[in-house]
Amino acid sequence: MAATIAFILGAAWGAVVARRRGGNRLDILFYAGVHGIVLALLALLASVIAFRMDWI
Repeated sequence: MAATIAFILGAAWGAVVARRRGGNRLDILFYAGVHGIVLALLALLASVIAFRMDWI
């Protein structure tokens, strides 16, 4: 669940960054995809660590 939310937030953030830099449609999609994947992986890693450490 957290990874899905992180992907959506990361994709939105990546699209905003690409638009501010004046990118075309493919640039916006690329930035959105990369930022979404990176944030989803970080959220997944954080949730695995939290479960292993019995924080959740």
